[in-house]
Amino acid sequence: MSTSFENKATNRGVVTFTISQDKIKPALDQAFNKVKKDLTAPGFRKGHMPRTVFNQKFGEEALYEEALNSILPAAYEEAVAELELDVVTQPKVDVKSMEKGKDWEITAEVVTKPEVKLGNYKNLEVSVEESKEVTDAEVDEKIERERNNLAELVLKEEAAVEGDTVVIDFVGSVDGVEFDGGKGDNFSLELGSGQFIPGFEEQLVGKKAGETVKVNVTFPEDYQSADLAGKDATFVTTIHEVKAKEVPELDDELAKDIDEEVETLDELKAKYRKELEATKETAYNDAVETAVIDLAVANAEIVELPEEMIHDEVQRAMQEFMGNMQRQGISPEMYFQLTGTTEEDLHKQYEADADKRVKQTLLLKQLRKQKALKRQMKKLKKKFLILQQNTRWKLSKCVPFFHQICSNMTLQ
Repeated sequence: MSTSFENKATNRGVVTFTISQDKIKPALDQAFNKVKKDLTAPGFRKGHMPRTVFNQKFGEEALYEEALNSILPAAYEEAVAELELDVVTQPKVDVKSMEKGKDWEITAEVVTKPEVKLGNYKNLEVSVEESKEVTDAEVDEKIERERNNLAELVLKEEAAVEGDTVVIDFVGSVDGVEFDGGKGDNFSLELGSGQFIPGFEEQLVGKKAGETVKVNVTFPEDYQSADLAGKDATFVTTIHEVKAKEVPELDDELAKDIDEEVETLDELKAKYRKELEATKETAYNDAVETAVIDLAVANAEIVELPEEMIHDEVQRAMQEFMGNMQRQGISPEMYFQLTGTTEEDLHKQYEADADKRVKQTLLLKQLRKQKALKRQMKKLKKKFLILQQNTRWKLSKCVPFFHQICSNMTLQ
């Protein structure tokens, strides 16, 4: 294989490589065997057309595209490896020549990984705002959350107050015309939860079961549905039930209901304190690690990041996030509807610090490479000593051998 690389700009260039006939011929045979199954010719059964007849009728060139598709990926990877290029995105491939009987010549526009020159990354001093201290209030807050999880909803005759749950039917309309998604039956809504658009829940406070209320609201200007954004709407809402949250007493029995491994409320508090301390310790260590990496990135020299790397990082982060949502049973459509955001909003969110994440990744890879090189150097030194002790080579021959191996390695 003949290969070359022409640098066009920072982190960009063109790879030129050839595919030899010893690889082209088997690929053409494979392509012919694939297409001949559907071919017919006078005097031959379907799928039994001879290669010579095919070449006369269609020309061998008719097989080139199929053959190229089968051998191009491996040929490209071989060329990149031979040139020792670290390519970070999919290449833009073009065929330069495909003459019959000659090696095929291919070009590929590539983007390469930016060079990273490490600065000071050892014994860095950083300060973080994360606290490892656990307060009594934080322990009590955790117990209160668990206590509320065990709360029961009890029917009440009195008017609804914030925090109560109402079971409602509602029908929404704009200018007297109902709209898609504006209708619900037997919907449980906790007042004050912010589930509905601003202004809706507040108008049900003070109402009782059996009442029908005309709730007048205005959709936000940035509402996800452009047809409704900024428009006034009326929801005819019927309240079927009003339920109050009844929480259990804060005592030893509650502690046992929350965690069967404890017997008293004091034991539960002690257990939760340990759990919170472990969580805060992890958060503190993560914050320190992030701060150290950020400082190491700031100390390093990283050549201009290709925009393709930024784009790929944004797409990766979005796909990872949406994958996590789907594993929780939340589809992308449902997520955007619940949050009142769009895919473009999510893209902007991850785009904001994408370059920072890419630089962190590049730095960590360079550090791993640095450690690998140092380990390799130690192994070479060990082999060198063994050569000195156990071979019949003269020392004058061993020393140049060792330096020749090490000359291709760079350590910072």
